[in-house]
Amino acid sequence: MTNATVHHRHPITVIGATGKTGRRVVERLDRLGLGVRAASRSSDVRFDWTDRDTWPAALEGAGAVYVTYQPDLIVPQSAGDMTAFVAAARDAGVRRLVLLSGRGEPEAQECERIVLQSRISSTVLRCSWFAQNFSEAFLVDGINGGVMVLPVGAVGEPFIDADDIADAAVAALTERGHDGRVYELTGPRLLTFAEATAAIGRELGREIAYVEVGLDDYRAGMAEAAVPDEDAEMVIALFGTLFDGRNSSITDGVRQILGRGATDFGETVKRAVGEGFWS
Repeated sequence: MTNATVHHRHPITVIGATGKTGRRVVERLDRLGLGVRAASRSSDVRFDWTDRDTWPAALEGAGAVYVTYQPDLIVPQSAGDMTAFVAAARDAGVRRLVLLSGRGEPEAQECERIVLQSRISSTVLRCSWFAQNFSEAFLVDGINGGVMVLPVGAVGEPFIDADDIADAAVAALTERGHDGRVYELTGPRLLTFAEATAAIGRELGREIAYVEVGLDDYRAGMAEAAVPDEDAEMVIALFGTLFDGRNSSITDGVRQILGRGATDFGETVKRAVGEGFWS
């Protein structure tokens, strides 16, 4: 960390503390010996975006907040929720917000504006598709089953390591000099989903087929798998929006905030294999 450290006298609340980035942020803040308030639907301090009565306890007395939104900022209600959340944070005396945002999502960019105009010191981490979606989320079954079926063609994506995001979040929460900044975080190279799938297969020592399907067929497959309609529509919105080439570029955002390069997808895969994320 290169900037002056902020000495927090109040706890740092992590919203979504059991998620891919949230749990990593909690772990890092704990290692730094900082007071952390883990907040999620399953934490001792409960926080649920759909139940605003849970918000005050998570925000009360907090000096800073790491904000992740569920299910994703792409959903229509995100702007209304973020507006209400910022007001609640301001009323609670929160002095710093760090928002996890999505790259290429107009709804996410609207939420960024709400946070940055909140009159609270704020930083935005605008992130590309998580590399850990292959190992810690809904793509795991495809890897384990030997066939990855997705509605994405030959479009390059700069997959970002969730550990890089967590490091950036901790920097933004604990250092001076990040107020008003938007850091666009990507991995260091572009890969198609087919190439990423093949790279995982090579590391595992087995072939994993990649099958491209249309959005309607993918929706039908989720219905057959009994994926709840709300979750299915959110996934369809993501795949139908993000992979038209708009995100097929890399940035130096990780270096801007951390002073080092972003983690390569191959390194992420090797670590996931070593930690036994795939069967």
